[in-house]
Amino acid sequence: MISQFFVLSQRGDNIVFRDYRGEVPKGSAEIFFRKVKFWEDGELQEAPPVFNVDGVNYFHVKVVGLLFVATTRVNISPSFVFELLQRIARVIKDYLGILNEDSLRKNFVLVYELLDEVIDFGYVQTTSTELLKSYIFNEPLVIDAARLSPLGPAAIFSGTKRMPGIAVTKSVVATEPGGRRREEIFVDIIEKISITFSSSGYILTSEIDGTIQMKSYLTGNPEIRLALNEDLTIGGSQGPVSGYRSSSGSGAVILDDCNFHESVRLDSFDTNRTLSLIPPDGEFPVMNYRMTQAFKPPFRINALIEETGSLKAEVYLKVSAEFASSITANTVKVQMPLPKYTTRVSFELEPGANGQTTDFKEANKRLEWSLKKINGGSEHTLRAKLTFSQESHGNITKESGPVSMTFTIPMYNVSQLQVKYLQIGKKSGTHEPYRWVRYVTQANSYVARI
Repeated sequence: MISQFFVLSQRGDNIVFRDYRGEVPKGSAEIFFRKVKFWEDGELQEAPPVFNVDGVNYFHVKVVGLLFVATTRVNISPSFVFELLQRIARVIKDYLGILNEDSLRKNFVLVYELLDEVIDFGYVQTTSTELLKSYIFNEPLVIDAARLSPLGPAAIFSGTKRMPGIAVTKSVVATEPGGRRREEIFVDIIEKISITFSSSGYILTSEIDGTIQMKSYLTGNPEIRLALNEDLTIGGSQGPVSGYRSSSGSGAVILDDCNFHESVRLDSFDTNRTLSLIPPDGEFPVMNYRMTQAFKPPFRINALIEETGSLKAEVYLKVSAEFASSITANTVKVQMPLPKYTTRVSFELEPGANGQTTDFKEANKRLEWSLKKINGGSEHTLRAKLTFSQESHGNITKESGPVSMTFTIPMYNVSQLQVKYLQIGKKSGTHEPYRWVRYVTQANSYVARI
């Protein structure tokens, strides 16, 4: 049971606010933002996704830089509320095409109409884009996709000739000028990888959380057939659907487990690894999967810190891109916590280092190294000289690190899971629909110990 729902900008501006039950004070949005902005509670540097203030539970998720928040006074499952907030964000994005502050402000009438249908007196009614079409009558105002925030999905694929990122930012309910709709379907294979390296560079833990995401602009709700790798195996038991790869099957893709959207039919999945479905309106996950099988990491991180004097030390970082030279990683950021008594840091980049920035966050004693892009097969180094306010009396290595890394690699996936073909059962009578299959790898938790 939800009492309030609101969306705040990064500045704390109240963009959308809906009070469903009138049992939470009106100033809850300001209370929430002040608490998140100036959070102080032990060692936590950021506010947790759920917390309580004066008997009010605040739940929040961040979507493309916006804070989606729900409040309630009752004891409710956090997982339920987080899923609800994510689904509300997805429904709004389906209707507006672009989810950002500008699109919310220009379409506030449509957004409030959606919120009133999704939640009634605090109780969830539906979060299905397809079902909501029968109750929503306002048309979305088109927002210029060129003004899309770089956090949006279109930015991931910008610059690639094969995949137009702007096209997928259209509303699923709005028509093109002249009343025509362009027949397109997008399939994204998004993988978030988690890797922990030891101080000597060996992999301690590795895992992939993947999603096959689909967004359809096809008219007439045709049947879609999606074929995956024929050598795909799921789980560790023998059988047609699940089996364990032998030493001879080195090229097989082995998933620990997976789950499918309710619209997916698995009639032929056992025999030829083909998924059949009639895609609903809006963006939805066709398949979620997890993989813990050993895989080659896209990056190697080497980190070293050593004392050079009574009040000085040096940090050496090297990032090696171990993927093909034709692939480029974007928005790479390396972070490393430093000893608490660090007062000053001077940086030394390699010669010709373009698009790289460094910073020392004195408030939380953290080194930050940002690289706009990294080409496959390249290596980049950073040397940082530290100055301390006191002599180190402990192990300086234990007081530093671990090194963490975030990145996005378009048109690259680690698991080698692939869409072999995308077949549309009922084609348009005028022209062939456009099919776009895109891959992207992102860092979920990429950590190297020192």
